[in-house]
Amino acid sequence: MREFHILSLGAGVQSTMLYLLACERHPVMPPLDAAIFADTGEEPQAVYTHLAWLKTLKGPPIIERNAGNRLGDGLIHGVRPSGYSYEITKNRDGGRERFASIPAFTKAENGSIGMTRRQCTKEYKTDVVGRSIRRDVLGLKPRQRIPTDVTIHQYMGLSFDEGRRVLRVRALFFSRTQWIPHFPLWETNTTRQGCKGWLKDRVPHTVPRSACTFCPFHSNEEWRSVKSVPADWARACEVDDALRAVESVCSAAHTDQLYCHRSCVPLREAGISDPVNEDDRYQDEMAFARDCEGMCGV
Repeated sequence: MREFHILSLGAGVQSTMLYLLACERHPVMPPLDAAIFADTGEEPQAVYTHLAWLKTLKGPPIIERNAGNRLGDGLIHGVRPSGYSYEITKNRDGGRERFASIPAFTKAENGSIGMTRRQCTKEYKTDVVGRSIRRDVLGLKPRQRIPTDVTIHQYMGLSFDEGRRVLRVRALFFSRTQWIPHFPLWETNTTRQGCKGWLKDRVPHTVPRSACTFCPFHSNEEWRSVKSVPADWARACEVDDALRAVESVCSAAHTDQLYCHRSCVPLREAGISDPVNEDDRYQDEMAFARDCEGMCGV
């Protein structure tokens, strides 16, 4: 029997703690064969800087992979992540490819506010990690079956305050007898705040939250952080504008107006200077737990 131990590395708070535990050979984390970072191409600069720092530690090998294009480019132009063979959805002109929906806020003509479904995490995170395990770690070809003598142990940075998210991920792995999920933080009752405290004396900078610059789950505090880096803010605004542009593929798929900010106004005009509401910030962080089976936010 061959066993492989893989960390889903989001390069945020929780997965960073797991990676450092592996570096320290802590008993809660076994020796890792690899840590895989699925890059949407849209993380804030702080995440990429932090990822570069993690590589300097000379710990378990970090593999960077992506879906073949940037998530935001798909929203603007309509592009298909590599590795997908399903039918392409065209826009109203019939000339664009499909896109992976983000959980954008919607505003109807009557003023009612809703949210679109999320496809981005699966197509740009979980599927990318799965393909990397098969191809980079196991050396399999496309559509080749995993050998019967192989067991994959996948470690995920879901903390004790994300119990519902743990249950969702476990359900996805239920029928995969050779693919076993592990949640060391949840199993040791470690919360996100506990991770931050543990990292404080081990990392020479603030560990960023892993999320796209234009993620609709940002609190106003996080939007201000994005705005503090001109390139990050410009990209977030570019994607936000594209959600409503007549020529973009995502606007053709919806009758309601789409927005990245919860106020349902263009991001450049949103009141992100409003004081931080701790309840809102907690709800934003837990929104991943309610909606997402992937590794965004960790």
